[in-house]
Amino acid sequence: MIQKSHHSFKPFLLVVLFLVSLNSFGKHLLVPMDDGQANHLKAYGVAYWALEREVEVEWLLNYRGGSFLIEHYSDIEKELIIRGVSFEVIGSSAATGILMEISNPQINQDAIKLEKAPKIAVYSPKSAQPWDDAVTLVLTYAEIPYEVIYDDEIVNGELHLYDWLHLHHEDFTGQYGKFYGSYRNHKWYKDQQQEFETTAQRLGFAKVSELKLAVALKIKEYTSGGGFLFSMCSGTDSYDIALSAEGVDICETMFDGDPADPQSQRKIDYDKGFAFENYSISMNPMEYEFSKIDGTPVHVRAGQTQDLFTLFEFSAKWDPVPTMLTQNHEQILKGFMGQTTSYLSKYLKPDVLVLGENKGLGVAKYIHGEFGKGQWTFYGGHDPEDYQHFVGDPPTDLNLHPSSPGYRLILNNVLFPAAKKKKRKT
Repeated sequence: MIQKSHHSFKPFLLVVLFLVSLNSFGKHLLVPMDDGQANHLKAYGVAYWALEREVEVEWLLNYRGGSFLIEHYSDIEKELIIRGVSFEVIGSSAATGILMEISNPQINQDAIKLEKAPKIAVYSPKSAQPWDDAVTLVLTYAEIPYEVIYDDEIVNGELHLYDWLHLHHEDFTGQYGKFYGSYRNHKWYKDQQQEFETTAQRLGFAKVSELKLAVALKIKEYTSGGGFLFSMCSGTDSYDIALSAEGVDICETMFDGDPADPQSQRKIDYDKGFAFENYSISMNPMEYEFSKIDGTPVHVRAGQTQDLFTLFEFSAKWDPVPTMLTQNHEQILKGFMGQTTSYLSKYLKPDVLVLGENKGLGVAKYIHGEFGKGQWTFYGGHDPEDYQHFVGDPPTDLNLHPSSPGYRLILNNVLFPAAKKKKRKT
């Protein structure tokens, strides 16, 4: 167990007071996150490990790729060595110099204090699925603990126990992922349908779609109350569509036993969703799409060589939230596909903040917003290191991608709730 120093300081109001207090410390550990880092992904895990032991971490936004500055303890240094994470041991004067440089109003950098390890939940079926999930892959690789929860826990009101929630590859509309056209005769599909129907009945719902809507509304309430929501692939647009279709039957007979409402498109209320508006939903049960939101067809036409996305650069001092979420050692990232690969920009609500996009293709890849007291982030695509991941493909081995910039965006969101809250300034 790490023994804390007797030195302490309160959150600073003036930079000079902060720097003076820092001089009372001894050595520090600088964990660079630029191209000099051997294992970017495990570096996040060490930062989380330090927070678990009540050691504060300074996230140096835009400094050497979003580096971490941690008070020196031998246990943390050993952990960095064990996990193969590059670091430098620096004195208090060097740490002061870095923070003085960052504090310069002419430089687009800032230091954000990470104070508490967020408790993480992953919304995912407890049974085996024929696909993996990028978030659980990277959390496991980075050695960041998480708990798997699903419909029972959410319906029973347990979301408040967690600071951060990830939505697994999921379909909140109750259409079983729109896999009917290709996989309805496969055992995994039949097993999944039976499992979902059994769960819905046990929890008092007549249809799976009604259960998933109830779950979606609980998540909406959780976010509004101050929770942090992160989702990828079909867990993004299907979630938003489910909210907007509240009270409207958009499921055909093979999904819920009765026909869809023929007037369903007209009854969609976009105001109920987080991110999207003015889209049309797909009513074809044989189509592997939920709506017109998804940019997959655009990516198919463009081809893999043109499938890139660029991260926006935000003001670290004035816009710390999006700056945290876009920390990386690369600004232009390779794209990757999924059931929901990206979001056509024309369907984004005006208040949605685009973090990463391919402007030439007219799509947003990485978006963020606020809802009530909470915040949400949607990230299009399935696996940042597998361009076209198919059902049944083996999971990505992150030992081969320890510095994946695409996976770094996920881990930015994991640490984000640990920061002292700052709302985006307008």
